[in-house]
Amino acid sequence: MTKPTITPELAQIRDAITDLCDKFDDDYWLRLDREHKFPHEFRDAMAKAGWLGIALPEEYGGAGMGVTESAYMMQLVASSAGTMAACSSIHINIFGPHAMVKHGTEEQRKRMLPPLIRGEDLTAFGVTEPDAGLNTTQLTTRAVKTKDGYVINGQKVWTSTAQVANKIMLLVRTAPYDPKRPTEGITLFYTDLNRKHIEVREIEKLGRAAVDSNAIFISDLPVSEQDRIGEEGQGFRIILDSMNPERILVGAEAVGIGRRALAKATAYAKERIVFGRPIGQNQAIQHPLAESWAELEAANLMVYHAAELYDGGLPCGPEANAAKILAAEAGFTACDRAVRTHGGFGYAKEYHVERYFRESMLPRIAPVSRELVLSHIAERVLGLPKSY
Repeated sequence: MTKPTITPELAQIRDAITDLCDKFDDDYWLRLDREHKFPHEFRDAMAKAGWLGIALPEEYGGAGMGVTESAYMMQLVASSAGTMAACSSIHINIFGPHAMVKHGTEEQRKRMLPPLIRGEDLTAFGVTEPDAGLNTTQLTTRAVKTKDGYVINGQKVWTSTAQVANKIMLLVRTAPYDPKRPTEGITLFYTDLNRKHIEVREIEKLGRAAVDSNAIFISDLPVSEQDRIGEEGQGFRIILDSMNPERILVGAEAVGIGRRALAKATAYAKERIVFGRPIGQNQAIQHPLAESWAELEAANLMVYHAAELYDGGLPCGPEANAAKILAAEAGFTACDRAVRTHGGFGYAKEYHVERYFRESMLPRIAPVSRELVLSHIAERVLGLPKSY
């Protein structure tokens, strides 16, 4: 696959998502960015229209579509005025529940999935820890078995939406770290974000102020055994089922924000007159923008190639990681060029490209760093020795 053929189904997604997103313009998102307010109206509109369950099974209220359609939808959202903030308000709904779909019991799927699809539940994702970073095997947050279930203690960081969420997906240790089997002894839970036992502290950050990021502190959190996803000790393997779709979606989103910035820069270059001519007539403006178009298109091909592999049930780790890194760099570069095309006005919030630029940094560093992606490809594709 090069890019998705616009089937009647994809055309319906395009028209519906574009129409919905157009109701939330740049001024709406700038206001939320300034006020650090979650976009409840946007998320509620997506839920009401049924888009939160695009990749979830139809028998639980979802649309039963694949990662290709999900990536297409998220790319459209990212290319709207909301860019990464809009995406982040719904992103976990698209990839997070895969763990329940593939590894949960029928009782769990019936209990957990419909409220997510209807937008009644909003979930935070508690994986990263301050001292572990990307080395997930070094998690120290611990769940101890009790007669009633488990009790969890520990700390997570960069937990998005925890200010407003009522649910949380937690990856914790249920057995001590064993260097011979480092990925075992980790367990996944999906449970209530019980604020009597979870303290949430917001992290002030560079961009995406409309969607909060947090450090959370977990103290004696009681969790029922019915909220454990899959077998005890197999959480690392289970969470991997969500990681490749997440990388594909982030890649699609990065292309989307890059396209939004490129369109703004192109329009400004046609309108801005300096020395008696539009600045877009100058090759110093033309060439970088044309280069960004080519880079975004190339990255987009890898995004949909990875999505096609995933939906076909084929291995796609290197492709999903490559899609993420190529798209993140292309999107960031396009946003940087958009700011510089606007000159001094690119630094002004009223032109919005500075907000796009700040938010375009996020796909470069999350959910996995550029450096770890390159190490993964070097080891798994090129056969080079492991460096970490």
